[in-house]
Amino acid sequence: MKIIEVNNKSTEKEFLSLPIGLYQNDKNWIRPLNSDIEDVFDPKVNKFFRHGICIRWILIDSKNKTIGRVAAFINRKTANTTPQATGGMGFFECINNQEAAFLLFDTCKLWLEQQGMEAMEGPINFGERDKWWGLLVDGFTEPNYCMPYTHPYYKTLFENYGFKDYFQQYTYHRTVDGALPDTYADKAARIARDPNYKFEHIKKNKLEKYAEDFRFIYNKAWVKHAGVREMPKTQAMSIMNQLKPILDEEIVWFAYYNHEPIGFFIMIPELNQIVKYLNGQLKGTWDIIAKIKFLYHQWRGTCKKMFGVAFGIIPEFQGKGLEGAIIMAAAKVVQPNAKYTDFEMNWIGDFNPKMMHVAESAGGKICKTHITYRLIFDANIAFTRSPVIS
Repeated sequence: MKIIEVNNKSTEKEFLSLPIGLYQNDKNWIRPLNSDIEDVFDPKVNKFFRHGICIRWILIDSKNKTIGRVAAFINRKTANTTPQATGGMGFFECINNQEAAFLLFDTCKLWLEQQGMEAMEGPINFGERDKWWGLLVDGFTEPNYCMPYTHPYYKTLFENYGFKDYFQQYTYHRTVDGALPDTYADKAARIARDPNYKFEHIKKNKLEKYAEDFRFIYNKAWVKHAGVREMPKTQAMSIMNQLKPILDEEIVWFAYYNHEPIGFFIMIPELNQIVKYLNGQLKGTWDIIAKIKFLYHQWRGTCKKMFGVAFGIIPEFQGKGLEGAIIMAAAKVVQPNAKYTDFEMNWIGDFNPKMMHVAESAGGKICKTHITYRLIFDANIAFTRSPVIS
């Protein structure tokens, strides 16, 4: 077996196409869009290259057949936010062979050590946490858009190498037409008695306003989390512009108090319900055909699942019932039109019991579990899991 750095068109193609063969007999696997993977490794697209470095490899066997791949990277803004300087590894795919997998892990570890790192987390993304983060270990059903779907045997490969469970990420599911708890109606009624509260869904012609509202809430609600940095205005606007082509105005909600943004509940159509018909294409030679297919399925209403992208309440208004009130406001609009049948809330970490409670109190049940692993290079250093947010 031989490790080869991905540094030309040929190796890039092998890196991209390896999963096709690995998952060809798995009916639940949905091939990601090529562009969604390629953009991670494009310095012109991925802003993390401004403060980080990245490298990737493929693994070939004695017959020159690609049997594995992996990437390693360092985000200098977050590398030193834990006791050990920590890099990342991700986009791991491999045949069911421990020797092959360990060679890929060793390659990442050696490179990260050479860059001064003392630990690595994985499988994670060289980018934001909302994409390609964690190893799927339970709930091997169709994956949500830009979320990892991996073979069950990967868990054994990671843990046999020495990776330990740093935190788990849960995806919660519920049907859209299911009744919400009576306590939500009570909370909504109580908050409604204060005329300073206001709930509204977005309007696409005011995206700049909502981008700034989103940024204000995000920076107040999440910056205290480990590894999360304050979001600049340009990033918030970029997120809104990326979402604009697929936004459904009626499923993106904001809460205000005295006209100041205090919370959001952002849902989008679950794009993998359409992506699975595109065979990985949405740019390049098949751009026009793929876009026509995408627009056709969008018009047809193929997507019956909503996907929870983000839920946030600023600290001053947490514990006041606002979580239930904003969900009730959305439900009064979403449930009657029967456009969607299922709803999933994605990426709720086990270090965030408050958000787990919100998902569970809304009737959500865990349907998928991903694990973010951590490996400390010095075996003499005690391992500790990610701290719980109080």
